[in-house]
Amino acid sequence: MSRYDDEDGRDTGRTFAALPPARGRAFARSWWGRAWLRALEDAALEAAAVKAGRRLARAGGVGAVTVRPGRVTAVVRDPSGAAHRADVLLPQLSDEEWARFEDLAVEQAGHMAALLDRELPPHLMEDAAVAGIELLPGLGDLDPDCDCGAWDHCGHTVALCHQVARLLDEDPFLLLLMRGRDEDAFLAELHVRSTAEPSGVTPPAAGVDAAEAWAAGEILPPLPELPGLPSAPGASPSFATGSPAAPGVDPAALEHLAGRTAVEAYRLLAAALRGERRAGADLTAAQDAVRLACGPAPAAVAERLAAGSGRGRDGLMTAVRAWRTGGPAALAVLDEDRAVEGAALARACAALEAAWEADERPVFHRSGNRWTVQEEGVQLRLGGEGHWWPYRDEGGRWVPAGGADPDPATALASARPDADVPAPDGR
Repeated sequence: MSRYDDEDGRDTGRTFAALPPARGRAFARSWWGRAWLRALEDAALEAAAVKAGRRLARAGGVGAVTVRPGRVTAVVRDPSGAAHRADVLLPQLSDEEWARFEDLAVEQAGHMAALLDRELPPHLMEDAAVAGIELLPGLGDLDPDCDCGAWDHCGHTVALCHQVARLLDEDPFLLLLMRGRDEDAFLAELHVRSTAEPSGVTPPAAGVDAAEAWAAGEILPPLPELPGLPSAPGASPSFATGSPAAPGVDPAALEHLAGRTAVEAYRLLAAALRGERRAGADLTAAQDAVRLACGPAPAAVAERLAAGSGRGRDGLMTAVRAWRTGGPAALAVLDEDRAVEGAALARACAALEAAWEADERPVFHRSGNRWTVQEEGVQLRLGGEGHWWPYRDEGGRWVPAGGADPDPATALASARPDADVPAPDGR
């Protein structure tokens, strides 16, 4: 590659040696390279010229390419060996357009980082297009000029454009050069703007035409496919660095919190991939302490959670069993002892009557929303949603024995001592 200067000594162009034939590979892999070729295909009137130019470029018929503001040039040889000078002209941006584009580039650190990594961030290009700054070529921007005499794009100018797409893949700053700014000048201006003191005056927001915003979506690459669900939640990082912890920070508690957050994120992702979009209710500190206690925790952390939940160690263990059967709803059933009256009581009694034959129906003793079969040590609790939650007596303490069921007979069967408690879902 060589460079040449104008009369003032400024770098105004770059020349690239001829590239090897492109057999067996795509001409453009980057989204901006593909956008360049798409502008060519939209502008060329003759499909035969596009095919001929693509064959010339693939066979290595394009010589050294010179890129300068507003123009790219190369000598292109026909299969017969005849050489033709081919030029493609591109409108340059005005100084005012460059100033607005540079302002957009420094607005977000991510845009700056991508540019310094020699990438064109799609959202920067979209914002620029919405603001009326077309860095990528549009319909009619690639103006052909070839000494073969063709008035439209010919095989020679098409071949040149395909070779330029390969160059853009490696260096997107060539697109800026064609629009009127060389790389050094552009980056120097970005540095000046990013380090300038803020004026303290917020400029008025410019209006955006809806049609322009919609049209700008065409320059963005397609969205990637959604990732699948990992095989398991991510492991929590270790915070045991050997360095003293900051005041008020418990590394063991922080590590446990990170692990439970990963489990919750995994559960939410699994629900989203199943198409479940219901948002969870905000938890109180006491409820969240129960959720956090669902995973193995160091003794000191477990003590803090027991105190934070207001339940003590034994009460927290019971609450964890409830949480694992149904989350906040199951925890509410564990804690509440509410009256059931009127229509709600009539529906509950009807459900109990219908669930068993008369000679098989257990003898229930009701208190509030709790129906107890005392001789068996089992109990049904009616939740606010009308489902039945099974409980059993273990050592004088009523503990959850499974998830809710609309059928009281099914729920009671899972509460009996010979029934297995469902495995926790890891929430």
